[in-house]
Amino acid sequence: MTRSISIFDTTLRDGTQGEGISLSADDKLKIAVKLDELGVHYIEGGNPGSNGKDIEFFRRVQTLGLRAKIVAFGSTRRKGASAEGDENLRRIAESGAQAASLVGKAWDFHVHTALQTTLEENLAMIADSISYLKKRGLEVLFDAEHFFDGYKNNADYALSVLRAAADAGADWLVLCDTNGGTMPGEIGAILSSLIDKMPDSRFGIHTHNDCELAVANALSAVGAGALQVQGTINGYGERCGNANLCSVIPNLQLKLGLECIPGDRLAQLSSVARYVGEIANVHMPAGQPYVGAAAFAHKGGIHVSAILRDSRTYEHIAPELVGNKQRVLVSELAGQSNLISKAAELGVTLDPKSPQASETIGRIKELEHQGYQFEGADASLELLLREAGGEVRELFVFESFKMLVEKSAGRPVVSEAFVKLRVGGESLYTAGEGNGPVNALDNALRKALLQYYPQLTDMHLSDYKVRVLDDNEATASKVRVLIESRNTENTWSTVGVSGNVIEASWEALVDSMRYALLGQEPAVPAAVSEPRPGLLNH
Repeated sequence: MTRSISIFDTTLRDGTQGEGISLSADDKLKIAVKLDELGVHYIEGGNPGSNGKDIEFFRRVQTLGLRAKIVAFGSTRRKGASAEGDENLRRIAESGAQAASLVGKAWDFHVHTALQTTLEENLAMIADSISYLKKRGLEVLFDAEHFFDGYKNNADYALSVLRAAADAGADWLVLCDTNGGTMPGEIGAILSSLIDKMPDSRFGIHTHNDCELAVANALSAVGAGALQVQGTINGYGERCGNANLCSVIPNLQLKLGLECIPGDRLAQLSSVARYVGEIANVHMPAGQPYVGAAAFAHKGGIHVSAILRDSRTYEHIAPELVGNKQRVLVSELAGQSNLISKAAELGVTLDPKSPQASETIGRIKELEHQGYQFEGADASLELLLREAGGEVRELFVFESFKMLVEKSAGRPVVSEAFVKLRVGGESLYTAGEGNGPVNALDNALRKALLQYYPQLTDMHLSDYKVRVLDDNEATASKVRVLIESRNTENTWSTVGVSGNVIEASWEALVDSMRYALLGQEPAVPAAVSEPRPGLLNH
């Protein structure tokens, strides 16, 4: 029978200890729903005795009807006190959570230095606290903090900590590599010896990523007999983070053949990872295994030629299994295979034997040599491909633009742009103000085009990035501008390159509007509505 591994998600507790991550009660509830849909077994919501938003989370989460067990976190009672009189333990018991994750010291060094108490009192603190929560009907997971460091320093005492927890009724003994410094071989060997000594106990693993080994250590523990893995979505957590469940789950399920989450839910993994990243306002690394945007991206022409024959040549799994997708990148390394595959992906008809295909490859390579980058600007690339196929209609004819940037003492900078262009044979001259030159250009161009393309009302710029291409030239360097735009249905990116940041921005800005209006016909000019304030201050 296939061994089942319990997945314990601590994104809402340990994950929020990561630098720059702060979740409101609403954020936590939204993420909890997504985690439950993914099929994790435990969701640790936080410490109901520590702050208002965690208290609110535990109050409101009970109304959601989640299938996962909601876990409240806390520590053992204070030294020299009673569990019955401990306010934090009482709040855990009254939180409405089905389970409690209780952290206690397993390293004698920490007992003496951090708790400043005796080894015997620490054991009593652990036993009393677990017994208190068990009597109140909670499932208890004992987190043996710094267990592996403690075991290597004083194995007998670390083992006595686990025995005290087990004797008090702990349902799980979770071994924590809190400092993240233990090697996978050590994890497996230590856990194997513990299972021999305590065969009736269920063991879990909680690893940190300080040596880039959190996932490897978790897998090593499972290989040695652990039945639960604790971690966070995208590996969020204190210092270098926790074991990344977005890698742990597919490794266990797809590589080791172990049951973790329902098989039909695994395809939600990539969308859950991105959703949590958006809520946490943390950019996901493109190269993140399994769920990153580049996890199944191919750039080299030889690679692309091979995957078009059989994707197994350069992909260790089918990306669809984890809800990701194969991507073909077009760059200076591209061959004809890349271009034809990308055209097909975009729904563009491009005959591989045609002169247009050869010319387009040469054009892309020349532009990349100048500093353009189409890997992150699919919209600009699609425009190039459609132009090669004669599919792009001219929306307007650009004539000129002027910029005025004024700074007065005691007043903020004011930017104004003047744009002259022709639409349908009519000459237009418009002006727009903004909180920066790019915003002013956007507003001026939009003001002119809205008369003919009112659908631009729903489009806005959502991100703007500038990169210096040759820092040896200092302020005379070429720059590459990437603009991300979005409307109610889609998000797209465009690129511009120039020795002048305004010209590069204009190029990317114009492409963003050309892409938004692909296939659109101009309307009869309507009354011009005022463009909404821009999101960018450039």
